[in-house]
Amino acid sequence: MSVSSWDDFPIHQTAEYIRNPATSDRNFYDRYYFNLHGSSDEVMAIFGLGQYPNLGVSDGFLAIGTKEDHRVIRASRPLGDRSNLKLGPIEIEILDPLNAIRVTCEENEWGVAMDVQWEASQPPLEEPRQYLRREGKVVFDTQRFAQMGRWTGSLSTPESSWNVTPDKWGGSRDRSWGIRPVGEKESDGIRQGVSVMEGLWNYFPVDFGDHSIIYMLQETNEGVRELEEAMRVWADPLKPNEWLGRPEYEHDTIPGTRMLNGSVIRFSDSNIVMNCTPLLANFVAIGTGYGIEDDWRHGMYQGPDPIVQGLHYKVDDIQGIGQYGVVDHVGKFEYDGHVGYGLYEHGFWGRFEKYGLNDRAAVFPE
Repeated sequence: MSVSSWDDFPIHQTAEYIRNPATSDRNFYDRYYFNLHGSSDEVMAIFGLGQYPNLGVSDGFLAIGTKEDHRVIRASRPLGDRSNLKLGPIEIEILDPLNAIRVTCEENEWGVAMDVQWEASQPPLEEPRQYLRREGKVVFDTQRFAQMGRWTGSLSTPESSWNVTPDKWGGSRDRSWGIRPVGEKESDGIRQGVSVMEGLWNYFPVDFGDHSIIYMLQETNEGVRELEEAMRVWADPLKPNEWLGRPEYEHDTIPGTRMLNGSVIRFSDSNIVMNCTPLLANFVAIGTGYGIEDDWRHGMYQGPDPIVQGLHYKVDDIQGIGQYGVVDHVGKFEYDGHVGYGLYEHGFWGRFEKYGLNDRAAVFPE
């Protein structure tokens, strides 16, 4: 049955029920992403939940990273009513849209639990739309917004527990929807050997208290910038956002890896020079569905019954493969006397010859 509880609200944009997207593209998705950190190198938690209406699937994960351990709770089920944001122990509750959201992971057999509430500290930023076509096929057509906030609640693993208070614990979130590669891998056809997103990816949303800076860049191996953002967002909603100018990056690479020691980002129109230091890595590509493993991908059908799984890895055992995916870090950021904390996210996918990555397996040279 297509009719669901959300069809009672006047929010339709086509003649379809809310359950059915306006597009028949199998890759249509609708996702939440949050990160949580204590402005330190102690722990970083990342949470995601997605719906894939044309695949009939909903899934989500909680990934908790420390210096030694990487723990993941993940869940999947047939989609059903799209107003249902609960997947096994994992749930999102929208308490006040764009202002307050509760994220929980009920205690489970793997000893992981979380009950936290996110309160927005700044208005949402409408990020640039991403549109990519490869060999005639639209592979990305997505819209998203980003927002900074503070956390309150509790987080625990078998190794430790944390009292989460808003004076110390912050994080960013993004909401995105549209078309991107999801579900079971499609046949490449004419796109054999063509990478969807080869090159460099940077995403640094940073909280400086009364403002944030959101820097984002996707650059191909050929130097084409297919997505770019460099915006200062003020906590005061009456102050307009500021475009900081074309961002230029300098990354301090770690030889023999695809990891970074730090970065300097320069914004051309504002003379801002932002120094960026990663404090703690979370290898979020491992176990969560971002494409490293063949048996669990975002939107991948896991069977007719709900499924919940728990994973535990030592960081030393996964960083060798995890560095080839997207890597999130707690980051410390400084410019002109301002000190902030936020997400330091990078990916070097396939070739990026500017930094000595001449093939998919290459690592940074000495």
